[in-house]
Amino acid sequence: MSPVQPAEGECVSVKDPTVVFAEGKWHVFMTIRGRPRTHQIEYVSFAAWDGADKAPRSILRCRDDYFCAPQAFYFRPHKKWYLVYQSVDPARKPGLQPTYSTTETLADPASWSGGRWFFPKVNPKGVRRWIDFWVICDAERAYLFFTSLDGHLWRMWTPIGKFPEGFDHCELALKADIFEAAHLYRLKGRDGYLAVIEAQGSGGRRYYKAYTADRLDGAWRPLADTQEEPFAGEANVRQGDPPWADNISHGELLRAGFDETLTVDPANLRFLIQGVTQGAKAGKAYGEIPWRLGLLEPRLNGG
Repeated sequence: MSPVQPAEGECVSVKDPTVVFAEGKWHVFMTIRGRPRTHQIEYVSFAAWDGADKAPRSILRCRDDYFCAPQAFYFRPHKKWYLVYQSVDPARKPGLQPTYSTTETLADPASWSGGRWFFPKVNPKGVRRWIDFWVICDAERAYLFFTSLDGHLWRMWTPIGKFPEGFDHCELALKADIFEAAHLYRLKGRDGYLAVIEAQGSGGRRYYKAYTADRLDGAWRPLADTQEEPFAGEANVRQGDPPWADNISHGELLRAGFDETLTVDPANLRFLIQGVTQGAKAGKAYGEIPWRLGLLEPRLNGG
């Protein structure tokens, strides 16, 4: 999926996708980087992936300033769809704020509520830097995970009956050579969880690592955590013709459902990523990199 030029301004890239399958369609929300507005969230839906790049798109109106890096899920206790993303409060440090909007009508991009901060007045204790917010729930708690661009994955939680309020208990979940875009899932048919987290390798090349845990509040164990043997990266992704993505960045696994448990089928993992070649990235400021979206699928029988 490539950028679509808006009626006003310019779109440089599409990135940070989140995706759910509901009501017979795929629903994708993504960041668009451009000018004069630098960060917005765009929505598209389609029945089949071969029609993804042709389907009409809509820019959400949840906020009229910076907002990006979305995550979509259906929260069953409220019977509502939630869109979690980051916006900015210039009066605070750090200024990035975990934010949410809700709707009862996923397919209507105009139906989303205005953004609300998870922490409306002050930042929680212990937070010095945070980015790429991610919510996942078990039967008792809702967890908010985020990274801090320095090799740390953090988590907070609230009783599921208090969500989206009450997040507290900020603690370190994982310390490793990781960077950003940590996305966590429940493994279907297993008592465990999978975390896929973006890393930076040699030359600043982006790739994904993977970790597993028995519980969302438990310890995370490495599963595929090197540039040579990644979860997804140049080392194990076969390039198309022509090659377009030897940097594998900010992706979302296609889920086996769409609710707050974020369940994926380990026997059928597909990964919607933002990608770019090292050559197309070279010499550009981050906001000028021409990211596009693509779907990674497992190779079967050596194909």
